[in-house]
Amino acid sequence: MENADVAVVGAGIVGLATAYQLQQVEPTLRVLVLEKEAAVAQHQSGRNSGVLHSGIYYRPGSLKADNCREGREAMVAFCEAEGVPYEICGKVIVAVNESELPRLENIFDRGQANEVRCEMLDAIQLAEIEPHTAGVRAIHVPDVGIVDFSRVCEKFAEKIEAAGGRVVTRAEVHRLSVRRNRVVASTPAGSFEVRQVVNCAGLQSDRVAKLTGEDPRVKIVPFRGEYYELTDRARHLCRNLVYPVPNAEFPFLGVHFTRRIDGSVECGPNAVLAFGREAYRKLAVNTADLAESLTYGGFLKMATRHLRMGAGEMWRSLNKNAFVAALQRLVPQVRATDLVPAPAGIRAQAIEPDGTLVDDFLIHETRHVINVLNAPSPAATASLSIGKSVADSLLDRLRRE
Repeated sequence: MENADVAVVGAGIVGLATAYQLQQVEPTLRVLVLEKEAAVAQHQSGRNSGVLHSGIYYRPGSLKADNCREGREAMVAFCEAEGVPYEICGKVIVAVNESELPRLENIFDRGQANEVRCEMLDAIQLAEIEPHTAGVRAIHVPDVGIVDFSRVCEKFAEKIEAAGGRVVTRAEVHRLSVRRNRVVASTPAGSFEVRQVVNCAGLQSDRVAKLTGEDPRVKIVPFRGEYYELTDRARHLCRNLVYPVPNAEFPFLGVHFTRRIDGSVECGPNAVLAFGREAYRKLAVNTADLAESLTYGGFLKMATRHLRMGAGEMWRSLNKNAFVAALQRLVPQVRATDLVPAPAGIRAQAIEPDGTLVDDFLIHETRHVINVLNAPSPAATASLSIGKSVADSLLDRLRRE
């Protein structure tokens, strides 16, 4: 049985950033990362739009707001130091009609409160930045960027192993048991005895929490984000990033245009219930996962509360013309022939028993385990800040033992 000080469950970007930050603060610690897949960043961290967010949307004082702002600066510095390609290109958040202006003003006010550099634009100024975008007003956020978070994860893994840690793949944690004030993690790759565990399992985080004997209270419900990509001849329709004004009651930002670091332009996502926590293909089904979602009272209450919006998301999933119509609200010139299917992603969304969608990051701590139970966007941007906070908490625990 291998011994170490800390085991991080999950080699997504939050888990890897936590292990990396722990080694930065205390290089003598023995750190393991246990990943069930054959490589890092196989789920949320490798299936997102690659946006370096600014923190403009989030409630001032929330974990999202504080960690996004600090994490973005740390991520840019890391990419600079390690030669990971990124670009600060900016984005616009567009109100397409007068009815959206109050919500746009609210986002601008949040940006000011969160010390995000942003500027309100009229239609003429918007056209200078994104000439093919239609809107009556917009917010320009110049410090938003793009990066390949898979590359970031790979670099984190390299740095962890260079510092003496290990990233163990094909090591799905099936059991966590406490023995003599230590935790034993049982996996197909062997058993590992550690002093502390960090659960960064993303889509499986609530299940890993239960392995420790904790009732996480929330349940992860998977939502598949479906995307299209602009064809080469249509890429000129979007220079950088074009977002709509989001619905404040729904934790998804609506379909938008995102230029990626490789030059492609992604359109989407819509958000529909995934028929499995890792069911990326539209027709893929995991019956056990689906049954768990559909019998969870929290999901049923949430679905009832957002029935109209959910029906619209499903309709866009089934009907490409409806998806195109949503995109045309922002960029009227886009046509169905300009779009080709792109890979989907799945968001691990924690839902309370009363149907509340958990909006902020959610971290629960027990004596031997720190459970990161809700870390959706902007967690990738914020990962180094989240990782630093978790690492600081771990060091306090280890020193008290």
